[in-house]
Amino acid sequence: MGVPVFNLAPDLTVSRLCLGTMTFGEQNSLSQSFGLLSLAFHSGINFFDSAEIYPVPQRAETQGKSEEYIGRWIRETKIPVIALSWRQSLKRLRTNYIDLYQIHWPDRYVPMFGETEYDPTRQFSSVFIEEQLDALGRAVDAGKIRCIGLSNETPYGVMKFLQIAEHIPGHPKIISVQNSYNLLCRNFDSGMAECCDHERISLLGLQPSSNGNTFWEEYLHIAEEYSLHPVSLAIASVLRHPLVASAVFGATRSWQLQEVLNTCNVKLTSKVMAEIDKVHARQKLDGLMPEQFRHGAESGSKQDGAGRCWM
Repeated sequence: MGVPVFNLAPDLTVSRLCLGTMTFGEQNSLSQSFGLLSLAFHSGINFFDSAEIYPVPQRAETQGKSEEYIGRWIRETKIPVIALSWRQSLKRLRTNYIDLYQIHWPDRYVPMFGETEYDPTRQFSSVFIEEQLDALGRAVDAGKIRCIGLSNETPYGVMKFLQIAEHIPGHPKIISVQNSYNLLCRNFDSGMAECCDHERISLLGLQPSSNGNTFWEEYLHIAEEYSLHPVSLAIASVLRHPLVASAVFGATRSWQLQEVLNTCNVKLTSKVMAEIDKVHARQKLDGLMPEQFRHGAESGSKQDGAGRCWM
């Protein structure tokens, strides 16, 4: 079975698996990156995630390498892809327009990295949403961007972007939001899901196979009991969500990429999903937050407004 696709917008069909490239230029060399991109594309993936700040960890001497590697791959293979970026990113990607541009972080203060409570005293001066939409609207009018979306957003942010776009002529409407969604983090379902459902906004599930804490061990037991690879269990459960357009994953080796591709052949039964929901219910009662979503929570620094590139 090939990688299934999803109609994210009119004339914009994306694969339901999206390869993240934040290791390209750091953990992965140019040749390794080319190998992963080619394997993914020829396996049916036409959706690639990058950002102007990649690779990570962020270093001045490597900033932009991920986009440069993708751009060189596009040029050398002559493969048409779904591209997103802006200005300097367009040059690095060697493409003329962007299919989907997602604002990487809210420019304003929002609880991030595992924080669950909003602290009004931490708000800071930020670029107004009207100004952000105005800039994106000009890029759309110029033919540089086709569609726009958000990342790491809150229900307030999503609805505010929609409200402003509706009342100001020429402002584009968001079509997607990229937030963490996996077996250990279903915060999207608490309030964001209702917004996205009624406003017809698709979720790009980030970190679909994240693991950690004692509850991950319980999910591993489920995978073993039903003879499933843990990666297949994790990503297949994300793709079952009716609002998920694509699962955004990372891979530094071809065998890791192949494990994710194998997920396309997995159909989780109602019995497996019932077992998953039992663990999730215990997790909610326990009130734990996975450690991987806590890093950076204490920094108190302003999130950058860099754009995320989706190809």
